[in-house]
Parts: sequence; structure tokens; C-alpha cells
Amino acid sequence: MNGVTCDTGALVAADHNDRRMWALHVGFLALCTTEPLVEDQAKAVGALAARAGHDDIVDVAIVEGAVRRRDAVATSNPTHIRKIADAVRARLTIGTV
Repeated sequence: MNGVTCDTGALVAADHNDRRMWALHVGFLALCTTEPLVEDQAKAVGALAARAGHDDIVDVAIVEGAVRRRDAVATSNPTHIRKIADAVRARLTIGTV
């Protein structure tokens, strides 16, 4: 595992000072980066969305990026993240916030 990718729910939890989220976040806060959605990644996200049968592009982009970077995922909806990861047989560490 290289890092942690946070979905929208995880970022909202951090904004609301959720203790579980901050416990996960404190170890890598200084190393956070954002990644622009470039054309090749957008195409990969679209293909993964179709393969997973999942229409929430944010969830799909989270999984695509996490798989590519070998990150864990912090999420408020592990069921969706697991469904998408399973579509490509990706093994992700998923933390629920």
C-alpha cells in the first residue's frame, strides 16, 4: 500500500471533525496531494464504470485511482467501493469512516 485515497464521504467526515476520519488522516495529512482528472484517466474511469455497472463517477474515479496508485480507500460507502473493485478483481484495503 502506498497511500490512502479519500472519497467524498471521507472528506465530509473530516470536515465535520469525525474522530475516526481524523485518526486515519493524521498519519498522512502532510503528504496529501490532489490529482487532476486527465483524458486517459477519464477514459479508464468510463470503462470501469461500464464494467462495474456503477453510475457514480466519483466512486469509480476513487477506485480507478486507488488501484493505479496501490492506495487504500477511506470511504463512507464501502459497499459501492467494493462492488467497483470486484469488477476488476482488485484487492483494496477499505477503511470505513
